[in-house]
Amino acid sequence: MLNIVLFEPEIPPNTGNIIRLCANTGMQLHLIHPLGFQLDDSRLKRAGLDYHEYAQLQEHVNLEAFFNIVQPPRVFALSTCGQRGFYDAAFQPGDAFLFGPETRGLPTEVLNSLGQDHVLRLPMLEKSRSLNLSNTVAIVAYEAWRQLQFEGTV
Repeated sequence: MLNIVLFEPEIPPNTGNIIRLCANTGMQLHLIHPLGFQLDDSRLKRAGLDYHEYAQLQEHVNLEAFFNIVQPPRVFALSTCGQRGFYDAAFQPGDAFLFGPETRGLPTEVLNSLGQDHVLRLPMLEKSRSLNLSNTVAIVAYEAWRQLQFEGTV
């Protein structure tokens, strides 16, 4: 199983879309507090439709708690600051993909703690700032799952 980790997400519809994605791919979703919304937010529920009951969602008080509880074998952060291309990485079961808040991205100290080889970047045009969070998570999730030959599907 792969892990999707949202560090302090801010926009309810993005998280709702990611809940739906995780429900359909069997990936575990981890939400790192503080959240920029309540989990009963109507915008979150509308974006996630009725998939909340099918998603494996776990909340953590902070990033350290996530690491202590889940103990993922490898963590890859996605950032516009990454030097390594996302498509150059080979993923394994149990990997965790860490995404920052929509308006500010992951803190520099978090990126530095992972090491340059574990901070990945999606290709974009030179003058582009960033992609939407839920779009980025979907791209990452499906490429990692593809590399694992869509493990768990029939």
